[in-house]
Amino acid sequence: MAAAATAARILELDPAHPRAGRVIDDIVRMEKRIFPKHESLARTFHDELKRRNTALIYSAAAATIPTTGDAAAASDEEEEVVGYAMYTCATSLCASITKLAVKESRRRQGHGEALLMAAVEGCRRRRVQRVSLHVDPARAAAVALYRKAGFQVDATVVGYYAPRRDAYRISVSQFN
Repeated sequence: MAAAATAARILELDPAHPRAGRVIDDIVRMEKRIFPKHESLARTFHDELKRRNTALIYSAAAATIPTTGDAAAASDEEEEVVGYAMYTCATSLCASITKLAVKESRRRQGHGEALLMAAVEGCRRRRVQRVSLHVDPARAAAVALYRKAGFQVDATVVGYYAPRRDAYRISVSQFN
């Protein structure tokens, strides 16, 4: 399972990089496919990226059908964005992971765990004490992933996503 994720690279989006526009377009398309319209950041993604202390990391892996025939030699253009995480370090005390998603065809290969750990590590480097996020309790795989990483349920937020659709607020404390 983790072998696929180790073949992927976790990168922080550099808006000045020539490939940044393509990466953002890939993520916006993924956002539209994965999340219901009322939960999607697709329409406001560029504005979210401009927010202070917001970071976007993504997992890039060799395309499923490399054009060169050698997946290990794939260039940036032959890589696909397989997942992403967005987080905001609002204060030195608390950060929030606002999005974490992996393409459906690339799930259960370690990409989500690698992105989650990279986001938590990014917060740790900024000396954040606590990282939190919201997750739909019905998304059992996501809840299991977060618990495996040490997150604990703090509260249930009634009607967070929609009427009769709650969320767990979960968090993990950092070690200095």
